[in-house]
Amino acid sequence: MKIYSDSEAQQNLDSLLCEARKDGAVGIRQNDGQTFIIRPEGVPDSPLNVKGVNLPITTEEIVGFIHEARKEGLD
Repeated sequence: MKIYSDSEAQQNLDSLLCEARKDGAVGIRQNDGQTFIIRPEGVPDSPLNVKGVNLPITTEEIVGFIHEARKEGLD
């Protein structure tokens, strides 16, 4: 992890953030010696990104269930 001074971080914020994204983290050290770690936050998955389920059912059977439900007014 690369450590930047606070003045370097101020002057090169874009490249510092790109480096944090690429390497996982960068540090910023203040004049008093205190160091702060900058790391990217994880990107959340889409709620629509779900694992599939393998069922012993064919496409034709699924379509048949849909047609049957529509005939009965359950759609």
